[in-house]
Amino acid sequence: MDQDVLRHAPLFSELDDESMTAMLAMMDRTVLKRGEVLFHEGDSADRLYAVVDGKVKLSRVSAGGQDSLLAILGPGQVFGELSLFDPGQRSSTVTAVTDQVELASLSHDDLLVWLDGRPSVTRGLLALLSGRLRRANDVIGDLVFADAPRRVAKALLDLAERFGQETEEGVHVRHDLTQEELAQLVGAARETVNKALADFAAKGWVKLESRGVIITDMERIVRRAG
Repeated sequence: MDQDVLRHAPLFSELDDESMTAMLAMMDRTVLKRGEVLFHEGDSADRLYAVVDGKVKLSRVSAGGQDSLLAILGPGQVFGELSLFDPGQRSSTVTAVTDQVELASLSHDDLLVWLDGRPSVTRGLLALLSGRLRRANDVIGDLVFADAPRRVAKALLDLAERFGQETEEGVHVRHDLTQEELAQLVGAARETVNKALADFAAKGWVKLESRGVIITDMERIVRRAG
């Protein structure tokens, strides 16, 4: 497993090399292919996962049967931590969205032992939970107050921050989402999201591509997201 990638996770960022090596020895490795499900909403929850390579999506199904994409996670990001404090069923379904995904996992029993006497790991876990809560509050606020184009712009900025690469044309964001999945992430109809993206492209702010986008005018996208 790539130790450098896992160190990007707040949970592990302050571990010294000896502690990191010991923790890696406790972790299991899982490899998924695109479209493969790690676990379903409602499954029993007993492990914490960290993305080592590739991307996964976290989704839920509404009472009316509609899919909702909660998040897209990539290398260095962690999920499954909530069940450490609230054991029970998984609150979302996790699916691979890239050709290959590598995950490192730790059982909750092992994690609880690991937390004992390691305040840096506890602080990392609190930072992870705080970030998750902050993001949830932002999403709720955007759904109430922000129009669809603004939410699209904010989603592009978030994806660019985590997955973007600087190129001569601009920031290349390979998000690996279909149009429908991107619309679910934004919380709007696919037609509405496509219209916003087409408008951004017509203005020269972005260049669209399959499962990705190139942000050619970052300043304009930042203003539209503001």
